[in-house]
Amino acid sequence: MVRVVAIQFNHAGKIYDFNAGEMDLKAGDRVVVDTERGAGLGMVVVPPVEKDPAQYAQPLAMVRRLMTPEDEQTQAHHARREQEAREFCLRRIKERGMEMKLVRVEYLFDGSKAVFYFTADGRVDFRELVKDLAHTFHTRIEMRQIGVRDESKMVGGLGICGRELCCASFLRDFQPVSVKMAKEQNLALNPTKISGQCGRLLCCLDYEYEAYCELRKNFPKCGKRACTVTHCGTVEKMNLLTGELTLRQGDGKLVTVHVKELVDESRLEAPPKAQAVEREQQPKERRDRDQQTKQQPQKQRQPQQQQPKAVATPQEQPVTPPQTAVTTQEPAVTDEQKPKRKRPRNRRHGHRKPHDKKPDAPTQE
Repeated sequence: MVRVVAIQFNHAGKIYDFNAGEMDLKAGDRVVVDTERGAGLGMVVVPPVEKDPAQYAQPLAMVRRLMTPEDEQTQAHHARREQEAREFCLRRIKERGMEMKLVRVEYLFDGSKAVFYFTADGRVDFRELVKDLAHTFHTRIEMRQIGVRDESKMVGGLGICGRELCCASFLRDFQPVSVKMAKEQNLALNPTKISGQCGRLLCCLDYEYEAYCELRKNFPKCGKRACTVTHCGTVEKMNLLTGELTLRQGDGKLVTVHVKELVDESRLEAPPKAQAVEREQQPKERRDRDQQTKQQPQKQRQPQQQQPKAVATPQEQPVTPPQTAVTTQEPAVTDEQKPKRKRPRNRRHGHRKPHDKKPDAPTQE
């Protein structure tokens, strides 16, 4: 088993594993370790833990020693040289009119190399600049181009929330962020509201994205129809955190309900009750108009009802003379006066067959 210790070289930077050997280390200790670029000064994040060396593809680098007072003096000397190199490099960039922005200068712990971090929109020809830097500081020079997110991590600052930038305080790796995350959380798609200091989308959009996706599974989509025991309407807006829905009813009135109150519209047990409540919530003018339309057919049927006939008493009953039955005899209709029925025409093959014309009788010779 190997005693493995986790060490970081910059604040909120990546964590690397090293072989602690027999050293007694604790979190917060400053140590000198061996790296691919030479000796480096780091800080212990996780105390030594025994692990199986087979899980590592290559043998781990060793921790040399704890930081001594001489190492502190060396670190302070490198910090002064970094400031001088930064000021000199900025003057040369301005004199040459180079389209690049210098972010940071870093000296390795052993002083064998100086790394200049910069940002630029495209490729930059800095060969003459490297010659000036190497001639002035007499060390190896490395120019490293970084992105805008790495720039914000190095420079630091305050976000729109008023707190220190996540990338500069605790965020070690950058996760991909998309506009879909902002839409899922019902945020305004305003670039100034969802963009950070680097000009990219806020890293914090990824923190609660999965939680919003889980909550949205219990909610209907906006524009869909939803019903409770007492209300029915289309979903106008929703609050995933409080679980409240705003429904727009048929009369245009907005009602706020809880997602737990939703029921299946096809399984409503008492639809008459819901209809009665909706009828009560309708405007008074609409209810009066509906009542008038129901009363109009009743008024129209009243005159058609048969009124009771008045029964005349024997004294008031008038005497009517007896009526004689008049019989009229209709004249007989002969066959010639009967209307002739037209025979149906034969329109087969587009020819008319004469029905009324009789064939000529043979002549006797």
